[in-house]
Amino acid sequence: MRIVVGLVCIVTLCGCQREERQLRLDPPAAAALDKIALMPNKIGGAPPQIYFALDQPYETNAYDLSQGKRLYTWFGCAACHGDGQGGIGPSFLDGWWAYGPETVSIFASIRDGRPHGMPAFKGKMTTEQIWQLAGYVQTIGAYSARTAAPSRNDDKQTRPAENRAPAAILFDEGPTPVHPDQGPTP
Repeated sequence: MRIVVGLVCIVTLCGCQREERQLRLDPPAAAALDKIALMPNKIGGAPPQIYFALDQPYETNAYDLSQGKRLYTWFGCAACHGDGQGGIGPSFLDGWWAYGPETVSIFASIRDGRPHGMPAFKGKMTTEQIWQLAGYVQTIGAYSARTAAPSRNDDKQTRPAENRAPAAILFDEGPTPVHPDQGPTP
């Protein structure tokens, strides 16, 4: 009996694999992450190649998402954006992203700021912190559920968890067209 219990414990411990955490990026990698390719209108763009070489950690790593959630609180993002439902700043849950829902667009908005109120955080955060915050903001308004999620809040829950795709739940797709080849009526 002890042997069976011991084997079960060994198999269980071998089966548990923690998510990799890289607590600090190498300086060349951090510098390369800052070189995003924005379109001339500064609305969309492409992340640098190193972002893909790192396997898009800021969108899929629970540790980085938790760090982004911490930064969201520390830098007072909730003062304007609330818990994602908006306020002074735009909502992340309404399905309308003025500069696009891609992580690179969110990164550019945080780093460089936007007209009409969004301040630039380039001198206040490291490049890695901006990517972590961008990854977290993207999970708030995600249209599809994710496997990775940041840590939970201890306060009262006012919306679904970030990995449960709250934007898809709250987004109103509008009226159904009368005919399949016809758009919605005004």
